[in-house]
Amino acid sequence: MTYIHDTIVKLQKTSPAQAEFYQAVEEILDSLQPILETNEKYKKHAIIERMVEPERQIMFRVPWVDDQGNVQVNKGYRIEFNSALGPYKGGLRFHPSVNASIIKFLGFEQIFKNALTGLPIGGGKGGANFDPKGKSDGEIMRFCQSFINELYRHIGPTCDVPAGDIGVGAREIGYMFGQYKRLTGNYDGVFTGKSLLWGGSLVRKEATGYGCVYFAQYMLEDQNQSLAGKTCLVSGAGNVAIYTIEKLYELGARPVTCSDSSGTLYHETGINLATLKELKEVRKVRLEEYLQHHPDARYIPVSDYPADGHAVWRFPAELAFPCATQNELTEQDAQALIANGIIGVSEGANMPSTQDAVEVFLNAKICYGPGKAANAGGVATSQLEMAQNASMQTWSFAEVDEKLKVIMKNIYRNARDTASEFGEPHNLVLGANIAGFRKVADAMIEQGVV
Repeated sequence: MTYIHDTIVKLQKTSPAQAEFYQAVEEILDSLQPILETNEKYKKHAIIERMVEPERQIMFRVPWVDDQGNVQVNKGYRIEFNSALGPYKGGLRFHPSVNASIIKFLGFEQIFKNALTGLPIGGGKGGANFDPKGKSDGEIMRFCQSFINELYRHIGPTCDVPAGDIGVGAREIGYMFGQYKRLTGNYDGVFTGKSLLWGGSLVRKEATGYGCVYFAQYMLEDQNQSLAGKTCLVSGAGNVAIYTIEKLYELGARPVTCSDSSGTLYHETGINLATLKELKEVRKVRLEEYLQHHPDARYIPVSDYPADGHAVWRFPAELAFPCATQNELTEQDAQALIANGIIGVSEGANMPSTQDAVEVFLNAKICYGPGKAANAGGVATSQLEMAQNASMQTWSFAEVDEKLKVIMKNIYRNARDTASEFGEPHNLVLGANIAGFRKVADAMIEQGVV
């Protein structure tokens, strides 16, 4: 504990005011105690000290011109955290909340998530405090082009391959790729999440949500249960949530909630997927409009949320899928879920549960799939897109989906078996963290002090 405490204290001095980053580091280091206590080589080679410091941090201004002719300025980031296993891989997030702490926590988590996939990719993350909501296509294009005017010099298909994240979909990837191609003269697989017209992969849009559900399926199978007939709570209303809901229906479950930044939707008979896609993928409007199509549903605005948490987690159900954003599920939410009969949680978002909430799940010994394992389907399919680009092939939806299933099964088994190895078979947090850490740490030792 002294070693871990000293590491956190040092980070607080060298990287001040980065609460989310400290949280991610502490959660992982706590899990690593059993392996650090029995393997002096990791201390000898200063693996922890090296791992918590990014190999490279790129921060830059992003000036752009809005439709009124006014110059706007945002801040851009790319954190290239660890390349021991392959090129840096991780998404770009465009959201007003983006800052150095958010990007560093996401990048740090990405190291272990990518290691768990078993694919040759390192960990990184990036983005900007730019909000695409309410912006015209022209404004988004000009912002993306300005963003890439700096970032292009730091990325490439064999060094750093960004993807999408919150606020960055196929449109934004297209504008950034176009500017990258113009600046470099190269048509290569430097981005994933591309349009199917020019190098994208089938299943990429669905992958994080599908993978999150597959992970839950494998957890339940080990308990001699299945998804069929289970009532499910889902948060979020973006790609991850929508395709979590889609796969839940395909496997016989009944998702009854979703949410956006304005409120939570509860439909006891099951969320109507077609209506949800129309509202969020086509019209891009608030969830509240769902009631115009389904008056039997219930909508809870943010102003009516419980003071200690999120309304989406306060309904009876058996499974929960946090698919929105970090720290959305509090200790009180976790207690409410347990009280309402939850038997499993599979995280589609990055670090959506607070550390206190995670402790509630672990103490209750329910099936709990942490984000770095359960939501790894997105980055895994990004690597499959890289493989298709490199070989100039296109795989069918069924082929990619089958590969995704295998990857998610391997991630689950690796986390489960590692947890069992260290005497805590129900603790997939410990299992996922140690499994990912060992792979990266051993590669770092073999590659020398770099």
